[in-house]
Amino acid sequence: MNTASHAPGRLVAYGCLALSMSLVGSYVALSKPLVAAFPVLLLAWLRFGIAALAMPHWLRRPPGEAPMSGRTRGLVFLESFLGNFLFSICMLFGVSLTSAVSAGVIMASIPAVVAIGSRVFLRESITTRVALAIACAAFGIGLLALAPAGAHGGPAAGASMPWLGNLLVFCAVVCEAAYAVIGKSLTGRLGPKRISSLINLWGFVLSTPFGIWFALRFDFGAVSMGLWSLLFVYALAASIWTVWLWMTGLKSVPASQAGVFTVMLPVSAALVGVLVLGERLSTVQGVAFGLALLGVVLATWPSRRS
Repeated sequence: MNTASHAPGRLVAYGCLALSMSLVGSYVALSKPLVAAFPVLLLAWLRFGIAALAMPHWLRRPPGEAPMSGRTRGLVFLESFLGNFLFSICMLFGVSLTSAVSAGVIMASIPAVVAIGSRVFLRESITTRVALAIACAAFGIGLLALAPAGAHGGPAAGASMPWLGNLLVFCAVVCEAAYAVIGKSLTGRLGPKRISSLINLWGFVLSTPFGIWFALRFDFGAVSMGLWSLLFVYALAASIWTVWLWMTGLKSVPASQAGVFTVMLPVSAALVGVLVLGERLSTVQGVAFGLALLGVVLATWPSRRS
């Protein structure tokens, strides 16, 4: 089926996938100042609204692209509800209760969760290597969760419920895995630009009731110009750049192989947390991060056949 856009070369696709996940990890970490200034549901609504104003021309069906079937419309809604709306809510609430470094460790389990989703929904077999990867990721997350609150360095060290923040980040991981699986199916039906605009529009619709309720009670004049600038960049990165880059890369790369590039998400989130937000990488987090990354390598290392 003609999706009205040509698949990029393999190297270009790899670059798109790596840059997409790097941007996701970066804006996840940098969203901490935003969740401190805005209610989470208002922040999500503003994000979707800003992005919707930036890409209305992407909503039009390009010449040569077939009309959406009922199944495609359902996949678009699920892609937005799980991978866009719920991911944003869980991640924003999660990073407000835990550190960016901890969030990065937990997000390192994405390839393993994608493998489970592929097994359940795509009937793909889970090899011994992938099973070991899942075990490494689970042990790394468990080590982080069992660590005392004082072991979580940085601004979130004094959080009263760091376990809840970590749980919400893991829920975001599950949403991100669903986003990867559904996204591969959509790239065979729609172009990357149209997918980006449609799922963002659904995110705006879903968040509008909450956004309006919080907006009527929020003092927008108290927000500094620096935070408004950060919000603008966050909206463009989260709803436009990362989605378009990921969908563009998926057109040329199998979903299972694309999973290797999710390693850039936790790495960039942790680096931003340490280098920009002043968080420290504790010994417990370092070990957990190493185990999670080992799971990433085991789950995504290409086989000889591929």
